Amino acid sequence: MSTLALLTDSGGAASPADFVAARQQMAFTLGFHIILASIGIGLPAITLLAEWRSLRTGDAVYAELARRWMKAAGVLFAVGAVSGTVLSFEMGTLWPGFMDKYGQVFGAAFALEGLAFFIEAIFMGIYLYGWDRLSPRVHFLTGVPVVIAGLLSASFVVTVNSWMNQPRGFKLVNGEVTDVDPLAAMFNPATPVQAVHLILASLMVCGFVVASVYAVALLRDRRAGRDDRYNRLGFAIPFSLGAVCAPLQVLVGDWAVRFVADNQPIKFAAMEGVEHTEAGVPFRFAVFEIPNALSLLLRFDSNATLRGLDSFPADVHPPTEVVKISFEIMIAIGMALLALAAWWAFAWWWRRRRPGSELPFRTWFLRAAALSGVAAAVAMLAGWTTTEVGRQPWIVYGVMRTEEAVNPNPGLRFGLYIVLVVYTVLAIATVSVLRRMRRRRPEVEA
Repeated sequence: MSTLALLTDSGGAASPADFVAARQQMAFTLGFHIILASIGIGLPAITLLAEWRSLRTGDAVYAELARRWMKAAGVLFAVGAVSGTVLSFEMGTLWPGFMDKYGQVFGAAFALEGLAFFIEAIFMGIYLYGWDRLSPRVHFLTGVPVVIAGLLSASFVVTVNSWMNQPRGFKLVNGEVTDVDPLAAMFNPATPVQAVHLILASLMVCGFVVASVYAVALLRDRRAGRDDRYNRLGFAIPFSLGAVCAPLQVLVGDWAVRFVADNQPIKFAAMEGVEHTEAGVPFRFAVFEIPNALSLLLRFDSNATLRGLDSFPADVHPPTEVVKISFEIMIAIGMALLALAAWWAFAWWWRRRRPGSELPFRTWFLRAAALSGVAAAVAMLAGWTTTEVGRQPWIVYGVMRTEEAVNPNPGLRFGLYIVLVVYTVLAIATVSVLRRMRRRRPEVEA
């Protein structure tokens, strides 16, 4: 089945144009929010790391970085709250069939996410207001709940998505949901791997995005013949976070792929482009092909038989081209970021052997690091595309099809137009505020 046919087959529930618009609106707003949420998870963590270094060393540069980063986190937190609220409304307005039938199953996760969100907001306010009003140690401790609550908030949200991939905690009797067990729904088999995968991805995105800003500043310093310690530390802290998470994410990614192969074999077949069920399946990536490698990597047997798309009914095939390309983009960028992380680790090891070496800040490396933020964000969006499009045509895997959940009322496409305009204005305003904050000179001598 072609991608267009899958997207436009609304089963009579909504017009093809409205069905497509509903999916596009959800994809756009989710993609916008997930990047903000990722930075919101990681930025408080690197802020506390900088403040901890300030407490340990008495270095005012670390303290200034912590001040700036948490102010930026406050701005992004406010914008993320708006985009998250829009998503919650969209769940009801775009997908009422889904919410009406299954909201009672996963609603507890959203309630806990709301509680974590309020804790995060309260302590972020205390942290921002507490500069120079609390003792340094107490002020540092007020930032700890911000990090913990942010991680919990993300984890609670991802339990809903993992439930959509592995539904548990209820029974269907004559089409009615009974015997609801919210804990079983939250702690479904997909929760551990998806939660760890998301948290590491969020920390990576934040680390590389923030580091990319300072990489640009360091390139400007190099052209001007300056050596700004403020920018070097501003780069080193977040890039180190991304570099530490990169190899861990490769391991967790392998875990995730194996989980999908065992529990959503049709999604795995689409990800890897396995058209036919066969033994000794080659590993294909872009134009490259390694005989028997996929069977060996997945089952540790070069002759293992893997199920292909031809073993599933055509009406449950996801858009294979979209899933495969997005998966390959995620893998390619992940490997590139892992290579940058490896160079960063080697360069610092070399610098310890030869103090004064400029190896960590070579021009080519800074140029690559300047692109790493955008690359990491693209990789995260590609990963979400793989997860969500790969589950199609199901909104709840194997239980409810997406066309059964969409709002049947006409005019959904007009909501998409409004959202595009509003989010464009919101993005421009957010970037403008952050740029103004970035242009202000630090209050310490770097």
